[in-house]
Amino acid sequence: MPVTSQLLRGLPRAKVFATNLLPCQHHQSHIGSIPALPAPRGSSHTWLRHQAGRCYQTSSVLHNYILTPPQVNSILKANEYSFKVPEFDGKNVSSVMGFESNQLPANAPIEDRRSAATCLQTRGMLLGVFDGHAGCACAQALSERLFYYIAVSLLPHDTLCELEAAVEAGRALSPILQWCKHPNDYFSREAQRLYFNSLRTYWQELIDLTSPGEVPDTREALLNAFKRLDSDISLEAQVGDSSAFLHYWVLRVAFSGATACVAHIDGPDLFIANAGDARAVLGVQEEDGSFSALTLSNDHNAQNETEVARIRGEHPHSERKTVIRQDRLLGLLMPFRAFGDVKFKWSIELQKRVLESGPDQLHENEHTKFIPPNYHTPPYLTAEPEITYHRLRPQDRFLVIGSDGLWETLHRQEVIRIVGEYLTGVHQRQPLKVGGYKVTLGQMQGLLEERKARVSSAFEDQNSATHLMRHAVGNNEFGTVDHERLSKMLSLPEELARMYRDDITIIVTQFNPHVIGVQRQEEQP
Repeated sequence: MPVTSQLLRGLPRAKVFATNLLPCQHHQSHIGSIPALPAPRGSSHTWLRHQAGRCYQTSSVLHNYILTPPQVNSILKANEYSFKVPEFDGKNVSSVMGFESNQLPANAPIEDRRSAATCLQTRGMLLGVFDGHAGCACAQALSERLFYYIAVSLLPHDTLCELEAAVEAGRALSPILQWCKHPNDYFSREAQRLYFNSLRTYWQELIDLTSPGEVPDTREALLNAFKRLDSDISLEAQVGDSSAFLHYWVLRVAFSGATACVAHIDGPDLFIANAGDARAVLGVQEEDGSFSALTLSNDHNAQNETEVARIRGEHPHSERKTVIRQDRLLGLLMPFRAFGDVKFKWSIELQKRVLESGPDQLHENEHTKFIPPNYHTPPYLTAEPEITYHRLRPQDRFLVIGSDGLWETLHRQEVIRIVGEYLTGVHQRQPLKVGGYKVTLGQMQGLLEERKARVSSAFEDQNSATHLMRHAVGNNEFGTVDHERLSKMLSLPEELARMYRDDITIIVTQFNPHVIGVQRQEEQP
């Protein structure tokens, strides 16, 4: 059952708007009953989401249905998760107090994934958001595999040798990661043997490349893990598998794509590895108690001039006008870095050979059959991450990692303010802004009363990611949560939801300022 259908079970079936999509020239004529909604958004990632000149309308009339607050809460809280880190984990005092996460689907099924785990054989915690496009397969694979590649990359030579010796002798392996997962965050059991074999090949190569006593560099480990997993995704799709299911699965993973934003936190050392347009932003508490945003990742898209120059520099001058068109890679893909997406990496000959030998189901997929225009000098896309290092300070209170569905709806400073006020319970009384709108005295009074009520209502949410999501979906033009707007956005049918917002995935990690202060002092010479 699609995720959205699961979330909306229990609501009156006639009010859930089960509709079909039909080609037409205009798609806004049937949404007049939802006046509070914003203009439809553009497609953010997916190439071939709409064919040229083709739009959609719904085949049924939408009804103005208002969800009750309990129904809204049921939808918003369906995927929330929280984890509190023990102050002492047996090895060291942790700089991380805990984290809270949540997901809200727009696609059915949701194409975002999230992961969180503690490295057991080294130190540190890993948290990541994976934003899929052209399907969820690649993001699903990343959520299961990338942290293992990072953890193995961080292992010293001797530990890698111990792992290999245990496999050779048929002994049980010591666990590498301790996962923190919501019940909806699943593992693909059928692919575990394939995934393990590829991971083992990787650590065997690391054994040959490293020396006894050598300590891995975290930056290099993150870089190598990203690049190697993307290489393995490509290779597995080319080789195929004797199992028809796995053969189809590895091709689905490779022909879909996903961006990744991962944090590795070890004491005061924070590394962000980012490939794509998910984002990591640090919440910094100033001396006056207010919060400011410190962005720790760069979006890899057409708004990043450095990225545009990089891509144009990697291809002949004759492709200067075609390699990026309409702010998209080859006129199709918005993120300029991503896993999978072999349509932008393989030669045309390799694509045709793999597809011809693939299962019949793959031939029915319009994405796989399509060759991007002006495709002359692949690869055009990379999964190599941009890595940022930040040494945590006591005033660094929390980290927000979010898929682009969050940042499209809220400015980063607003995100940090909302989370900061939620975590501290202190609401900064900024001057009331109405965004240039003309308001009556009655409307102004309503806004002031809404602000007054916000203090008592803020803690209806027991999860900071859920609280932030409520604002992302329900904020009105005045910056406050409008229940009617929130209700309408959450009751949109699956076919329309994607027009107004993207999947949203959020992880909020809270730091322990006292521990960080002590750790910084201990490291000083």
